[in-house]
Amino acid sequence: MRRITRYLANIFYKPLLEKYLSKEKQFTHNTIVLLISPQVFHPGFFFSTKLLLKEVMRLPLIGKKFLELGAGNGLIAIDAVKAGAIVTATDINPEAIAYLLQNTATNDVEVTVIESDLFTMIPVQIFDIIAINPPYYLKTPVTFKEYAWYCGENGEYFHGLFASLSNYIDRNSVILMILCEGSDRELIGHIANSYDFEMSCISIRQNLIEKNYIFRVYPQ
Repeated sequence: MRRITRYLANIFYKPLLEKYLSKEKQFTHNTIVLLISPQVFHPGFFFSTKLLLKEVMRLPLIGKKFLELGAGNGLIAIDAVKAGAIVTATDINPEAIAYLLQNTATNDVEVTVIESDLFTMIPVQIFDIIAINPPYYLKTPVTFKEYAWYCGENGEYFHGLFASLSNYIDRNSVILMILCEGSDRELIGHIANSYDFEMSCISIRQNLIEKNYIFRVYPQ
């Protein structure tokens, strides 16, 4: 049944969605109002953002140093600030950074916004919580927009992630990462292991189109 639903979605829903998202949109989640760039992942139409946000909001956030890698338009980062966290939000896409700055100002929250390819521009420090909604399709990105979807032919994104992650955490840090069933989770797990990290699935959520898996990442 889900295979038929995915097929119909690709034929009918996906083209309409792409046309709809080709222009700037406004999106509201609870009290948060966001402008959504057509060049950036839309949190209202892709389930992973809301699922990761739900898991983040289960954590004690007051006073915690929180990092969102690949923050896009900033929904998770802004909600984390409103819950009391001290937030840093990053993205590789300059347009995402521009919208992040605008959205944090609109929602009157203080977020440290950094344009960065993974950790390259983030000063070394220890974060209590890191949330990651990564690109996970095995293809080399060409445009900034594609960096939200593609992790490189051989998972280069994950090599970069796990090679630097240990510099930003301690044994008490919580690292959450979401992957969908279209990702090569076995490959990503092998990459994590090669840098002395383990991935433990803590939640699986399914809709009509796909399953999403939320992982806790632990240093070995």
